[in-house]
Amino acid sequence: MKKVINPEKGVSLLYKFLDWIIRMIGYALILILTSMIFDDTLYIDSEYFGLWSLIAAIIIYLLNKTIKPLLVWLTIPITGLTLGLFYPFINLIILKIVNIILGPHFHIYGIWFAVFASILISALNVLMDTLVFQKLNGKGKKK
Repeated sequence: MKKVINPEKGVSLLYKFLDWIIRMIGYALILILTSMIFDDTLYIDSEYFGLWSLIAAIIIYLLNKTIKPLLVWLTIPITGLTLGLFYPFINLIILKIVNIILGPHFHIYGIWFAVFASILISALNVLMDTLVFQKLNGKGKKK
């Protein structure tokens, strides 16, 4: 019996792994930069600064893949009424969940900074989807 190796499966796994790594680094950098710029509003435990931001990035990624689609579906009416302006508040909800999960190692003070950070995360997602992942997936090729 001959075994058939599917090269597309390996490419798909590599694509998913690259997607995961690039998003983790992007989320962690956004959290680090915003905590450095706005040190009174975002607190990340300074004992292992990079580790806690990476853990927060992993939790954000997992919540984006699991809970965010449900939140988007539940908030379709209000997002439609506000012409999409409510969408960053979904990321705000995810950041607040991360705040609850990590407890004293990650804390967001004030709602307006969290809205700003969620807008940055939304912008990062859009930029990564259009600039990086479409080219990796082959959809960004010009004919």
